[in-house]
Amino acid sequence: MNELLRRSALELADMLAAGDLTSVELTTACLDRIEALNDRVHAFLFIDREGALATAAEVDARRAEGADLHRLAGVPIALKDNMVTRGKPTTCASKILEGWLPPYDATVVLKLKAAGLPVVGKTNMDEFAMGSSTEHSAFGPTGNPWDLSRIPGGSGGGSAAAVSSFMVPLALGSDTGGSIRQPGAVTGTVGVKPTYGAVSRYGLVAMASSLDQIGPVTRTVADAAALQELIGGWDPADSTSLKEPVPPLLEAVEAVHRDGVKGLRVGVVKELSGEGYQPEVLDAFQATVEKLRGAGAEVHEVSCPSFEYALAAYYLIMPAEVSSNLARFDGMRYGIRVLPEEGHVTAARVMAATREAGFGDEVKRRIILGTHVLSAGYYDAYYGSAQKVRTLIQRDFDRVFDEVDVLVSPTAPTTAFKFGDKISDPMAMYLNDVATIPANLAGVPAMSVPNAVAADGLPVGFQVIAPARGDQRMYEVAQLVTDLSDDVAGASPAAQWEESE
Repeated sequence: MNELLRRSALELADMLAAGDLTSVELTTACLDRIEALNDRVHAFLFIDREGALATAAEVDARRAEGADLHRLAGVPIALKDNMVTRGKPTTCASKILEGWLPPYDATVVLKLKAAGLPVVGKTNMDEFAMGSSTEHSAFGPTGNPWDLSRIPGGSGGGSAAAVSSFMVPLALGSDTGGSIRQPGAVTGTVGVKPTYGAVSRYGLVAMASSLDQIGPVTRTVADAAALQELIGGWDPADSTSLKEPVPPLLEAVEAVHRDGVKGLRVGVVKELSGEGYQPEVLDAFQATVEKLRGAGAEVHEVSCPSFEYALAAYYLIMPAEVSSNLARFDGMRYGIRVLPEEGHVTAARVMAATREAGFGDEVKRRIILGTHVLSAGYYDAYYGSAQKVRTLIQRDFDRVFDEVDVLVSPTAPTTAFKFGDKISDPMAMYLNDVATIPANLAGVPAMSVPNAVAADGLPVGFQVIAPARGDQRMYEVAQLVTDLSDDVAGASPAAQWEESE
């Protein structure tokens, strides 16, 4: 492997600025590694060599002219395949969108282009972001770079695997119930769900609009901070966008290296550990909590009783929004169109045939569930009750954040499991998101950082949750956790598959 690719995005950015490296050289190295490994890892659904190299060449030319460039200009990035890219495939890993070329760019894509980051391609995911293992992709699963027989998490397993295997230093994902953070935990990457509204969702193919959030996938906290600063900020095209400036996240991360976090109050959430959690995951979590205590943090156990019902509430609210959002995929406007095999061709029958052929089992399951909970006679009993639980969860967060600065928990209850272990048991699969879902229901920021490598040789994640608009404090604590996690410093999936390149 080209040793350049082991460097962080900010280290590469500094090399580009110093003239020690060109963006064309760096982008070519990334593309070559993608093409060498993608048949085995299957992190990418679309590779845009021509477009990425054109952007890289343009950045190099502007830098040679002395233009004022963004710090990350010339650093390659990958996008989860549910962010629309003008004239480039966006499939959401679904057959129903196979061959569709969007007529516009998502806001985050426009920001990346304006800053000069070469987009090397689109990454694999669970179909329409519905899943926790990337096994629900219509185009085949993605392997975990630490062990290709295991899942890379979901729904954003492709972005996490691409960063973990050093195909790219940066990627973007979307997080509806943990789809950035849970893959981060099981692939040893940094995964961030910003405050809801801190990053524009315009151009993100919606799964559940009140829960979805775009965020960074990186290998360091500092890289994530720099990337969120770039993609964040108010967007008039997104009605849920927060009209306020992006906080100085990278500056805050760099300050932690010098000063630590004095007087930090850390809350350990009682309900986000215990039964169902792998012992090694809990041991690694407790060890890091003790390191925080040793570094001077005040550690308190806090209780959020409503979190016990978060998983059930989420799997009523999310399918209801899925049912509504995916109604647009009807075989009429874009994507594939399948005609009924027999009888008259009507709009209703074309829609039924198209959705039957185009959607996978998990998508159909959630649409059916969502339609049921919104139906007459069931709305108040299911959807209405779930929204009441959501309010209770938000109140629990408000209450405990009066007592502590951040909350911490394991990111995922287990390390990466083997393909097929849970695919036939939806409830077992859904339980992977038990620790990440509360943050989405409340709209607060949360981040997963690598915490340890378990005895089975697989990474374990540590989750930091902050109050709404508290992204800066979240980054500070995440950096502190990273500084204390010496046992994972420099750890990487240097497995047999990489040695055989």
